[in-house]
Amino acid sequence: MTAVDMLRAHSAEFEKRIYELAPNTYLAVGFAASNVGIIVGDDGVIVIDTTESTRAAENVLAELRAITQKTVKTIIYTHSHRDHISGSTVFADGHQVEIIAHHAFSSDLVGRSDRPGPHKILQARTAWQFGIGLEDGTERINIGIGPSDRPIEGLGQGYLAPNTLIEADNQTLTRCGVTFQLAFAPGECADNLVVFVPKHRVLFSADNFYASFPNLYAIRGTPYRDFDIWADSLSKLSSFNAEVLAPGHSRPIYGAQNVAVALADYEEAVRFVIAKCAEGMNSGLTPDALVAYVRLPDHLAEKPYLQPFYGTVEWSVRAYFAGTLGWFDGDPANLFPLPPKEDAERTADLAGGLDNLARSMQAAIDQEDFQWALQLSGKVRCLDPDHAGAKKARTAALRALAGQQINACARNYYLLSAKELERGD
Repeated sequence: MTAVDMLRAHSAEFEKRIYELAPNTYLAVGFAASNVGIIVGDDGVIVIDTTESTRAAENVLAELRAITQKTVKTIIYTHSHRDHISGSTVFADGHQVEIIAHHAFSSDLVGRSDRPGPHKILQARTAWQFGIGLEDGTERINIGIGPSDRPIEGLGQGYLAPNTLIEADNQTLTRCGVTFQLAFAPGECADNLVVFVPKHRVLFSADNFYASFPNLYAIRGTPYRDFDIWADSLSKLSSFNAEVLAPGHSRPIYGAQNVAVALADYEEAVRFVIAKCAEGMNSGLTPDALVAYVRLPDHLAEKPYLQPFYGTVEWSVRAYFAGTLGWFDGDPANLFPLPPKEDAERTADLAGGLDNLARSMQAAIDQEDFQWALQLSGKVRCLDPDHAGAKKARTAALRALAGQQINACARNYYLLSAKELERGD
């Protein structure tokens, strides 16, 4: 099976569907990048997360109206990522709605961009990670945790601020006649809440679990996501002994044994990466060497929900090193390395000149050594940004590497970078 075939098969996780989790309890999957939880109570509806856009929210609301005409009275934000909070105005539908979130709730929609920071490049890297601008179905197969062909009209435009903040780590509430527990379980986000409905033993796990190796580091750029805290939260999720697991992305898991095994495997994978990284780092390995050193054991690597469709072990290893030791890899040669252009000039000198370096780059393409070709093309372009051969070789390498990737983020990044080169961006 090719990488593209594997990604296409993975898209079944995001088939557009309303799943019944228990009586009056549902999960809307495939309508947006993230899922929407729905609980129909005695005198109203509780909605858990509201998607990334008003159009996606409208589509979910239309499905909800086929189930009940009751008014949405409570919205719960599991965390502050944009794809979970941007359709609230649609579900509120002009009514006064209680919106619950953790007290540490902080979102890119609520004024963070007025501070100095790399906002422009974060936006660009987000577009590269999610393949915004790629053709759906052929170039962009999916986004690793959601469908590629979702509507984005009204992206980020339906956000409503929380008006009920949860201070306790564990709190039981009753709304619309439904009793549920809110538990603080940080992982992908530091403000993450999970929602447990004891009557039916349904657990809405937010982004602590989904059908991929966890995105312990996002290539769009993120602060360090503490691996130990994420693993501890997975242990907390296991303690609920849920019968149904409703992730923030991908299909639900049914059956207490299936849920228990999935959460235990997920936790074991994260803790394995922590332990193996620490072992390698304590023996003096630098990040590049550490990436080659840390490999999931076979009993975890074969699990369908630990395949690298969204996160990868390799990126996680680099994130753990940087998050615990910082940027310096321990090699004194890298305390004050040569600037990229000077490094490229000296590499070209070693090759016998720029033309020879370019010939080595083309030879790598001919030998299908695409990673080496990509790296060499960067050096050639550093010395001659308009070098036609380097542009062509770099584009070819990017497209070839994309074709080898089952990681949707890497594939999207490669392909969009190639398209921008071809356009001359």
